[in-house]
Amino acid sequence: MTKQLWASIVMISVICMFVTACPGTDMYDVVVYGGTSAGITAAIQAARLGKRVVLIDPSEHLGGLATNGLGFTDVGRPEVLGGMAREFYHRVWQAYQKPEAWKQDSREFFHTVPGQAVPSIDDVNQVQWSFEPHIAEQVYNEMIREADVLVVRGRLDLSNGVDKNGTHIIGIRMEDGRTFHGRIYIDSSYEGDVMARAGVSYTVGREANSQYGETINGIEAAMARGNNLPLGIDPYATKGDPASGLLPSVNKNPGGIDGSADKKIQAYCYRLCMTMDHDNRVIVDKPAGYDERDYELLIRASEHGSTTPWKLSYIPNRKLDANNSSGASFDLIGLNYAYPDGDYATRAQIAAAQEAWQRGVIYTIQHNPRVPQSVREKYAQWGLAKDEFTDNHNWPRQLYIREARRMIGPFVETEVTLRNDATVNDSIGMGSYQIDSHNTQRYVDAAGEVRNEGDVQIGVNGPYRISYRSITPRAGEAANLLVPVCLSASHVAYGSLRLEPVFMIVGQSAGTAASIAIDRGVAVQDVPYDVLRAQLLQEHQTLSMSGK
Repeated sequence: MTKQLWASIVMISVICMFVTACPGTDMYDVVVYGGTSAGITAAIQAARLGKRVVLIDPSEHLGGLATNGLGFTDVGRPEVLGGMAREFYHRVWQAYQKPEAWKQDSREFFHTVPGQAVPSIDDVNQVQWSFEPHIAEQVYNEMIREADVLVVRGRLDLSNGVDKNGTHIIGIRMEDGRTFHGRIYIDSSYEGDVMARAGVSYTVGREANSQYGETINGIEAAMARGNNLPLGIDPYATKGDPASGLLPSVNKNPGGIDGSADKKIQAYCYRLCMTMDHDNRVIVDKPAGYDERDYELLIRASEHGSTTPWKLSYIPNRKLDANNSSGASFDLIGLNYAYPDGDYATRAQIAAAQEAWQRGVIYTIQHNPRVPQSVREKYAQWGLAKDEFTDNHNWPRQLYIREARRMIGPFVETEVTLRNDATVNDSIGMGSYQIDSHNTQRYVDAAGEVRNEGDVQIGVNGPYRISYRSITPRAGEAANLLVPVCLSASHVAYGSLRLEPVFMIVGQSAGTAASIAIDRGVAVQDVPYDVLRAQLLQEHQTLSMSGK
């Protein structure tokens, strides 16, 4: 009997005794926390492999961003999407084959909609990349139901939510006291709360370029070109008067030299589902507490030539996936620094402020006379889609957490590994999208003007392999935990890895690894890669461009 197998048998016995002593608790093979795309694919995969699985979701609707407005998919190279990721987009395609799915639009017309690197509908491969939120939720719910995955609602107790015995997690506790016990745990939340409470090493913010031999990490004022503000914007509340103070969210300087580290993270926003259809449109009114002074920078940007206050990314039925665009838009830059390590009240305050900001952006652009008439008229036709998020005043339920905590595991994905994956010999899937990180701050430059800083939009030289070691904690920290969302990556590398299709891929691979760890009685760090690789290939995951 191997040492690892004996340790696992002892630990299972400890867990079983603990459960027996605590009536009302349940024992599962795999406990998944977080109903994101990664959590859903992880849970389904483990269930398909015969494991007893519970998926715990803090929200009332599964799917994370995929079901909360992010329907205009950043695909990258479609050929790297295999397994359950491709299954999801195929099922979306199937849903839109039904005539009743087209209410305000026609399939024939939408087939020709431009504006995406790959066609929104690919009938040859039977996949569709653009979709409405309710269709994504419908697809995910069907997949969960077919796999017979138990879904429960609850939020982790942030004070005392993880029980450990040595390096093994033996239970996670919700705020209401319910405790879930498993053999393997998967933290698929956007925030990484189980990971953090389990004592796993993580970081928040931007590393210095010197830490991992990168070139575009840390403060990067000199290269801040994309999604920046028009030149010539005065930084003061009263133009030309420093005594009046800086405009909201503007710093007096970048906070350090280029390439140095800080604790700032890329901005968040809500991905709104908007429409121009009069019969399906809800006009956005002036939000409570609206103060035009809060939007002075937005107004000045429009006066200086900014014409795209939010993206017009089309999805079916005359709707938009409305995202941040340009230098002054939906992203409330600098608001979110306290979010990753914040308690639920702090996070709720940030989410509420973000919603108020975006409602105010829409109202300002549509009504303020200082906004050029051409911009006002172009954007005045858009309102919230009445048939989406009907239980939340047509507003998405999930804030777009572009980056929160990031695990520091045995392998850290970096700019270097994304551009040259030769060091990755344990691939669990592939990414291909450019490094896409939103702005982190605003500051006054040497010319006395407002500039944005932190935006990175740089290619990765083609598809790259993602290491299994980037989703496992260090061996001495947690032996039965996998982390497919807050995975081990530098700030800039996470800008490519953070996409929903990648989460689907890595989540499925995490579900597979969890099953193998259970079957073999080993820690997640000791899962034999040859066994994992063979199973992933059987599941049609793309592990390399050679297909091997």
